[in-house]
Amino acid sequence: MISADLSGKTVLVTGGSSGIGLAAVELFAKSGAAVAMNHLPQDNRAPEEIARLDGAGLKVVPAPGNVSTPGEAERMVGEAVAGLGRLDILINNAGTPGSLQPIEFADLDAMTEAFWQLILSTNLIGPFRCAHAAAPALKATRGAIVNTASVAGLGRRGSSMAYGASKAGVINLTKGLARALAPEVRVNAVAPGLVATPWTNPWPDERKQATLERTLLGKVAQPMDIAQAMLFLAVHGHITGETIVVDGGFS
Repeated sequence: MISADLSGKTVLVTGGSSGIGLAAVELFAKSGAAVAMNHLPQDNRAPEEIARLDGAGLKVVPAPGNVSTPGEAERMVGEAVAGLGRLDILINNAGTPGSLQPIEFADLDAMTEAFWQLILSTNLIGPFRCAHAAAPALKATRGAIVNTASVAGLGRRGSSMAYGASKAGVINLTKGLARALAPEVRVNAVAPGLVATPWTNPWPDERKQATLERTLLGKVAQPMDIAQAMLFLAVHGHITGETIVVDGGFS
């Protein structure tokens, strides 16, 4: 397991109350950082998870806010930075598939204007909002951003056409932000394959099995597998503008 001493450092994880985000919150906190867990204001899981982590002696504080909403995302980042006192690492993980079940690409009628707006505002513009708001604090600490992309953004089948397009945008946004914030801030992304999370648990078993059969390592990733890659990118000092695929060899 990758380890790092992040004592004295601070981290903001968006979409941190479950799945990959929660694993990142726990891993960075166990590494010694003070972590702000962003979550939707109505998400009842967040207080329970924060209480659990606090009971384990970890430094985790709430940062409620919806990154898909202009103004609210920026307010959340500002309040998180103020509460933490500084910001060293931003994990742009908040996102949505927009549907509990995968949508076949041929179903163009399902790609409504409202669906596109939800996907893009959350998955693509949301990370930009948070990075823009966090940029001054990250420049001051010569910090790092890690975005959550997806193999769907690299042309693999994702949960929908819109989802794949949004994650392709995240990969391109990662390169753009790396240029915009250099040399003070490094910006990278992870592109997970199938991960066992509350998002993918309802997926049809045959779809998950088909993915598993094409995966060289023969197993579905766990959220902590992705969090480990995030930690590596957050602390490695000479990587920027890159997207690391974490899919067990599926690609």
